[in-house]
Amino acid sequence: MKFRDGMWLVAEGKRVEYAEEIYSIDQSQDGKKLSLLCPTMQVRSRGDTLNRPTMTIELEAVSDGILSVEVTHWHGAVNKPPYFDLFPDGKPSIDATVKKSDAGTTLTSGSVAATVTAEPHTFDIRFHSADGTHKLTSLLHRSVGLAYSPATSTPMQTADMRDIQHYILTQTTLGVGEQVYGLGERFGAFNKVGQSISLWNADGGTSSEQAYKNVSFWLSNRGYGVFIDAPEKVELEVGSERSCRVQTSVEGQRLKWYIIYGPSPKEVLSKYTTLTGKPNKVPAWSFGLWLSTSFTTEYDEKTVNGFLEGMRERDIPLQVFHYDCFWMRGFHWCDFEFMSSHFPDPKGQITRLKESGLVTKVCVWINSYVGQASPVFKEAAEKGYLLKRKNGDVFQWDLWQAGMGIVDFTNPEACKWFVGCLNKLFDTGVDSIKTDFGERIPSKDVQWHDPNVDPAKMHNYYAFIYNKLVFEALQERYGKDEAVLFARAACAGTQRFPLQWGGDCESTFEAMAESLRGGLSLGLCGFSFWSVDIGGFEGYPDATIYKRWVQFGLLCSHSRLHGSNSYRVPWLIDNDDKSEEGATAVLRKFSQLKCRLMPYLYSEAMEAIKHGWPVSVRAMCLEFPEDRTAWLCDQQFMLGSRILVAPVFSETGEVEFYLPAGKWTSFWDDTVLQGPMWYGPSVHKEKHGFTTLPVYVREGSILVLGKEAEQRTVYDWTKPENHEVRLYEPNESSSVVLYDADGKQVTTLNTAEEHGTWRVDGMEVRFRRGSRIQNY
Repeated sequence: MKFRDGMWLVAEGKRVEYAEEIYSIDQSQDGKKLSLLCPTMQVRSRGDTLNRPTMTIELEAVSDGILSVEVTHWHGAVNKPPYFDLFPDGKPSIDATVKKSDAGTTLTSGSVAATVTAEPHTFDIRFHSADGTHKLTSLLHRSVGLAYSPATSTPMQTADMRDIQHYILTQTTLGVGEQVYGLGERFGAFNKVGQSISLWNADGGTSSEQAYKNVSFWLSNRGYGVFIDAPEKVELEVGSERSCRVQTSVEGQRLKWYIIYGPSPKEVLSKYTTLTGKPNKVPAWSFGLWLSTSFTTEYDEKTVNGFLEGMRERDIPLQVFHYDCFWMRGFHWCDFEFMSSHFPDPKGQITRLKESGLVTKVCVWINSYVGQASPVFKEAAEKGYLLKRKNGDVFQWDLWQAGMGIVDFTNPEACKWFVGCLNKLFDTGVDSIKTDFGERIPSKDVQWHDPNVDPAKMHNYYAFIYNKLVFEALQERYGKDEAVLFARAACAGTQRFPLQWGGDCESTFEAMAESLRGGLSLGLCGFSFWSVDIGGFEGYPDATIYKRWVQFGLLCSHSRLHGSNSYRVPWLIDNDDKSEEGATAVLRKFSQLKCRLMPYLYSEAMEAIKHGWPVSVRAMCLEFPEDRTAWLCDQQFMLGSRILVAPVFSETGEVEFYLPAGKWTSFWDDTVLQGPMWYGPSVHKEKHGFTTLPVYVREGSILVLGKEAEQRTVYDWTKPENHEVRLYEPNESSSVVLYDADGKQVTTLNTAEEHGTWRVDGMEVRFRRGSRIQNY
C-alpha cells in the first residue's frame, strides 16, 4: 500500500504522521531492551508535548545475530492471536549489551547491533554488525509512521474508529545495488526491488502476482534478512514507493519485525529457521518418482493398475502412487470415503498394489473443506466443527464445492474428528497426504470457535495449523521421520511440515520458468523441500515441453507427474515413441538418475534441514554470495552444494547458463569449463537433446553415487557394491559427509594426494586431471 504521492505529497485519502525525533530512551533492567518514545513532531517546548501522537519503538536483543523492532501507537489495542510459533526448539540464550557514546546508544545482540542517535530532535536508528564493519540498513527521517484512511482532519474523529482504518508503517533503507529476495513462493521477478507485494494467500495459479505461500521473510544481498512477525496481511513496497526504501505496513496499532544478520545468506537462513523452525526430515522413499491420476481424469482400479504396470514394463522406477480428488464422489469433497462405484475395495486394492511391487507407497488428495451434499457436512455442522458467520450460520459458499463449509481448526474437537478421518485412511494403507487448498479462508463476517482469534490473522495462518495437524497425524501413525505431505498453502513456519509443491502451472516453457522462480524464492525462506507438477498442470503438454519438464522435475528434491484433465504417463504423450529420445526413455533415464543420486542427494538433504537451507532448488547466491552475478540467476539452480543444473527452456534445446569461479565438470562427459563465465550462444554454445541438459559439478567435489540404472531410492548405498565414488578436480580440502537411507551420519570422506595418486580415506581412486569420472 502506498501512502504518498511521490516524495512530496501524501496520497489522496490518507493521513500520515511520522516519528520526528527520539525524545527519550529507557533501558530494561536485564539490558536486553531499549524503549524509544518518539513524538510525531520535534519537541522544542513543553507545549509541543500536547495534542500530538507518540510512537513507541522497542528494540530487543533476541538471540545471536537477531534484534527485534516493535512499533506501537496505542498500547491499549488488543493483540489477538494467532501468533507465529517462534523458537519451537527452544530459545537460545543471548548476551546483550547496551553502551552509550557520543554517537548514541548501541544495543548489541551477539553479532548484530542497533545504534540510536544521540543528536537532539533527530530520528535515526542504524543497524550494523556488532564490530561495526558491516552497515546493514537504517530507519531514518520519515521512516516510521502511523496512517489513517480515510484521512482524518481532527483527532476528535478517532473517537469512533469503526469506519477508519489505522496503519503502522516502517521504511528501511535500501543501499545502492541492494537486492531483495524471498517473501514466499513468488512467480514474478526473482529480485523483488520495484515490486508492490501483498502477503495474502490466494489461489491464483503461477502466472500472477498472487501466491499460495506468502512468507513474511525477505533476504537482502547485503548480509541480512527481515522477518515480519505479523500473520495478518502485510503490504510491502520494495523500492516501489520510495526507490531507496522497503516499506512494510499492516493495519492495526503495532508492527513487529526482526532483523537477522548473517553475514552470509546461509547464516541468515540458519538463524531465521532457528526463529521459525527447521524443516522435519522426510523419508528416503519420498525422493523417488510420484505418479498421479491427474485431476479430472476418469480412473478406477483397472486404470491405476494399467498405469503402474506400464511403468514397470518400461523400467521406470516409481515409488508413490497418488489418487487425486476423484477417489471421492463429486460434490462430496472432502468426506474421506472412497467412491464405491470405482473403488469397491480400497484397502484390498492398496494392499494388492504394494504386494505386487508396483508401488511402494500410496498418497491421497484431501482438503479441509466439506461439501454439503455429503452426510459428513451435516455431522460437522451440527457438532460445531465448521467455521461460522457472525449471525451463527455455517460459513458456506459455492466456490469449489457446492455449499461447502470450512473445518474450524481452532476447535479441539474438530481437530480430533479430522484426525479420526485421517486414521481411517491410514487404516486402508494410505501413507501420505496431499493437503490441497487452505488459501481462500474468509476474514470478514466470520466467527471462529475460538472467540479470541483475529480473523484477519487466521487467513494466512490457517495453512500452518492445517498442515501441522495432518503432518503430526502422519507422525503419530508412521513415526516422527516417516511423515511427508504434498502441501500447497503455507506461511512462515510451515517449512516444519514438508513438503510443498508449486501449485497450478500451465504446460508451457514460461510456466516452467515461473515455477522455478517460485521454488527459488521459497527456498530462500527456509523451505528445504519443493516439487512441481511435471509437464505442467493446466493444458496438454506436447512431447518437447513434457520431456524438458521431466529433466527439471527429476532434479528437484521431490518429483511428481501430475496434470489437470490429461494423464501424465509418458507413452500417452508421444504415441509411445520407443526411441532413445522418446518421452518414455527420457523419463526412465532421469528417474533412474534420481535413484542413482540418492547417496549424494539424501546426504545433502540431511545437512540442509540441519541448517534450514533448500536442497533443490537452491538459489545460486546461497553457494556463491560474493559473486554478484549469482544473485541474478533465476533460470538455473544448485542441487545441493555441489551440482549446478540449468533446465532447458527452449524448443531448440539451446540454453544459456552461468558458471561461477572455478573449474566445472560436465556430469555427462569429460568437458571441463572455467568460470566465472556465461555460456550460451556466443561462448561454448550448448544444444541439448532430450537425454541431457547442463549439469555441472563444482571443483573439489566428491560425489558418492549409486550404480548405473539404479531403480531404488531406499537401499544401502554405504556398501561398496552399491555405490561409486567420483572426484571432480579434487584438492586437499575435498570432503563429503555421508548419511545412510535412515538419515544417520555414517562417515566423512576426505581426499589426500600421495605421489600423484588421489585417495579417498585410504582407497586409491583412478584419476585423470580433467576427467569426469574416477572409480575405485
